[in-house]
Amino acid sequence: MNTVETLLVAMVIAIGLIGILVPLLPGSILVFAAIAVWAFVESTTIAWVTFGVATAILAGALLVKYLWPMKRMRSADVGTWSLLAGGVLGIVGFFVIPVVGLVIGFVLGVFLAELALRGNTRVAWASTKHAIKGVALSVGVELAGALLATTVWVAGVFLV
Repeated sequence: MNTVETLLVAMVIAIGLIGILVPLLPGSILVFAAIAVWAFVESTTIAWVTFGVATAILAGALLVKYLWPMKRMRSADVGTWSLLAGGVLGIVGFFVIPVVGLVIGFVLGVFLAELALRGNTRVAWASTKHAIKGVALSVGVELAGALLATTVWVAGVFLV
């Protein structure tokens, strides 16, 4: 793979990393796909081992991304319906106020659902804060996994 092609792969990985933070792009999928294309084009043992390690890291991060925050939210008694309401209002908010509306809609949806469920503003806001922390933890885990996979790819590029 020549330098321009490697830079294109790096650019797709960078876009994927940004996509984790800005929910417009499938972040980890872009990182995975870029590394897969690189490994396929290189077709060396080092490239395939690099791809395998990066895939294992991304898969592990995906698993932790869903299990760890969900466990924390369950222990804080944040209901599934509240998260669903937050997701729905987040999507609506995304189209009403591009990008920022996703966050505003999610927070509003969780808060309203928890308020309807519990009837107490203070308790509803406490649950909402736990949901926000859970989402932030989820994004952090995905970003850490993608950054680690990117680091493995960079090492693989220098070894090939």
